[in-house]
Amino acid sequence: MFRLLLSSALFAAALTAAPARAEETGTAIFAGGCFWCVESDFDQVKGVSETISGYIGGKADNPTYKTHVANGDREAVEIKYDPAVVSYAELLKIFFRTINPTDEGGQFCDRGFSYSTAVYTLNDEQAELAEAARAEAEKALGQPVVTAIEPQAKFWPAEDYHQNFYQKSPVRYNYYRRACGRDQEIKALWGEEAHLGLGK
Repeated sequence: MFRLLLSSALFAAALTAAPARAEETGTAIFAGGCFWCVESDFDQVKGVSETISGYIGGKADNPTYKTHVANGDREAVEIKYDPAVVSYAELLKIFFRTINPTDEGGQFCDRGFSYSTAVYTLNDEQAELAEAARAEAEKALGQPVVTAIEPQAKFWPAEDYHQNFYQKSPVRYNYYRRACGRDQEIKALWGEEAHLGLGK
């Protein structure tokens, strides 16, 4: 219980802290189900400069869309951001409110490990903030959050046709997103906090 309170306090402090000093671009790696959707969501976040769809966590190098499931990779997105505009803690809060972190079997209509949710941390500070964000999300929802907090792993960019898919093929993307029920389920779970922070 003390650990939960401490991690929640750390997360709250990180959210209210002054913007970070001017520094090079920050990096966050989130797995939130379909990488097309995570990429589309985070392109709407103020301070995010680039999103890259890819694969992470598998047992062999150079995974592809055809091999990543058997290889044990999750679909993930590498997010580049300006720490002076948006903090890592804020990105975490947005991430949890754009997924269903209570579902351990995948996300929405996409089932299986490759679509399960995770935060891949790049250092100890990110790991602490991720643990705190998970605890805060669990408290906000009043139910167990199963999103994994994973150590740093090699991120492999996906094939070019997956990058910015929502812009390249908007009709196909929008049909998929609606049919999969992503936004409806997030709204039902999170209510007014659903899609927090989206819309530059």
